[in-house]
Amino acid sequence: IAAVATCVVAGNWQRDRMQAKEALRGQYDAAATAPPLALASLPAATDWPSLRYRPVVATGEYLVERQMFIDNKVAAGRAGFHVVTPLALADGGVALVNRGWIAQKASRAVLPDAPPPPGVVTVRGRIAIPTTGYLELRPETTSGSIWQNLDPARFAAATGLAVLPAVVEATVAPVPDDGLLRDWPALDFGTATPRIYM
Repeated sequence: IAAVATCVVAGNWQRDRMQAKEALRGQYDAAATAPPLALASLPAATDWPSLRYRPVVATGEYLVERQMFIDNKVAAGRAGFHVVTPLALADGGVALVNRGWIAQKASRAVLPDAPPPPGVVTVRGRIAIPTTGYLELRPETTSGSIWQNLDPARFAAATGLAVLPAVVEATVAPVPDDGLLRDWPALDFGTATPRIYM
């Protein structure tokens, strides 16, 4: 009886996981085909997780002095960084823009050259919600340009900037092209895994 009860509970748990993953997959599919939102039109009380993966357009000026490099990012077997640059919006807010991937130099003491376009720019991308459940072997340092994790709240605390809790992953190259790789990996929602146990 105990074994049967355990199997029923485990089956229900796997069913709930499958339904949650299918809902996330449905959200992604719906967002990917939706028209882009203007970031400036969103209210301060926006439910950002509900807009995950939604196409977005943002206009502002990059704060190049606050640019950071997110470490330990690999593309095509090469080590590199995600280049994240704050975009100052007209309403006084700041959006972190993940402009793409760049390979690291032969020495980590030399940062890659990845300046953002100057002046007022329009960025086309999608909304991403960075995870806050990351593991750190030591406390994050915020004094330099290389960061281990992309955390808008931590960046806001370190800089005093009014940073949005979401990140814009750029999907369209600027003109002229900055050479960054914006080949964001396809999302694996793992919807088939729970079915194996059911």
